[in-house]
Amino acid sequence: MKITPRVFSGMQPTGSLHLGNYLGAMVNWIKMQDTHECIYCVVDLHAITVWQEPSELRTAIRQVTASYIAAGLDPQKSVLFNQSQVSAHAELGWIFNCVARLGWLNRMTQFKEKAGKDREQASVGLYAYPNLMAADILAYRATHVPVGEDQKQHLELARDIAQKFNNDFKTEIVAAGFADGIFFPQPEPVITGPTRVMSLRDGTKKMSKSDPSDLSRINLMDDADTVARKIQKAKTDPDGIPSEVKGLEGRPEAENLVGIYAALTDQPVEAVLRDFGGQQFSAFKKALADVATDKLGRIGGEASRLMQDPAEIDRILADGAARARAIAKPVMDNVKDIVGLIRS
Repeated sequence: MKITPRVFSGMQPTGSLHLGNYLGAMVNWIKMQDTHECIYCVVDLHAITVWQEPSELRTAIRQVTASYIAAGLDPQKSVLFNQSQVSAHAELGWIFNCVARLGWLNRMTQFKEKAGKDREQASVGLYAYPNLMAADILAYRATHVPVGEDQKQHLELARDIAQKFNNDFKTEIVAAGFADGIFFPQPEPVITGPTRVMSLRDGTKKMSKSDPSDLSRINLMDDADTVARKIQKAKTDPDGIPSEVKGLEGRPEAENLVGIYAALTDQPVEAVLRDFGGQQFSAFKKALADVATDKLGRIGGEASRLMQDPAEIDRILADGAARARAIAKPVMDNVKDIVGLIRS
């Protein structure tokens, strides 16, 4: 089975997707549809590593799917589905639980951050979910993974798991017809661009679904009026817009808003500062609101329209899951043969 260049990525259906998800990842996902074979997933199994209200989770899965499509992911160009509909993720996740080492997981900083001081009360799933993330990628023998800084460590773990599997089962892999002894590729990171969107209330913190203040983020489901209101309320400082990038140093809120404008208009920060240098933030916020409501208002409006027909969203997810299973099945058949399991 030849290794085909393939992209895999996904987001959890926990809270609404926001501007940071869009500019930090989804813009690049959308572009990659035209240059790569892409698989994009709503990773609902990852979501349940912490408690989710079941009825709310079902709505959230559909909402994230609607946001994906409204933002520009085309279910005809890409494979779009929710993770739990493809059993290969969980099956390979268990096999990787038996390949990965405890010491590797103990180094995962994200578990320490999420579990906090109450580590003994955290779910086993939260601890082991990097192994499931590796399975998400390698069930399709994906070669490229768009990642942000907070996921690079998990991708390194996926690479370690792939290498250990190839080493542990080298004889069986060769016997299965892989003459080079390599079954799983080493997935490469695709850095998702320079745009790092920060909180509208605190420019030193990343924009986050989990921030208790809804004013800290612009949700992709927000309507145009809400987007404009949040931008007008965004924290700034007393100084005006500088004319050069150096003038943004030590001004995280100013740097954040200028960066958002640059990303939404697809131009460098330097060009934005040339246009607005010397102006006050009141005028700049109005210009930013106009740009944001035009682009994000359309996304939010389309996502809301899609949510009016949950059966159609479910149909899209089921179709994508069938296509994903067709890719993952021969991979899993080979894995089971290599490991020594008997399959029908």
